[in-house]
Amino acid sequence: MFTRIYAALMVCLIALATPVLARDDGRYANSPLKSWFESLQSDFGQCCTNADGYMVLDSDWDSNRGHYRVRIEGEWVVVPDGAVVKEPNRAGPTMVWKHYIDGHPGVRCFMPGSMT
Repeated sequence: MFTRIYAALMVCLIALATPVLARDDGRYANSPLKSWFESLQSDFGQCCTNADGYMVLDSDWDSNRGHYRVRIEGEWVVVPDGAVVKEPNRAGPTMVWKHYIDGHPGVRCFMPGSMT
């Protein structure tokens, strides 16, 4: 019983801590990945210029036959093939850069993680 409560508490804490924004407000000025993040782009343009990126839990994205979908604000969104960042993920976790179309989230850039 205690193990189940502890596990549920840990999942909640991880979920609350996970959506870290990739916005550069000066905190990451000395990060070795700063220039790499700024260089990321998809077929829709640079990822970090017009949108904020954030980490996605493994349970909030999946892949089927080489196509991705991601849950954004409770809504499953199909990731357009052109939104997938084609270079290796040096940061580690799955990341998404969103935008809105008619009030619904869309994906500007998507970088799959390791799904561990």
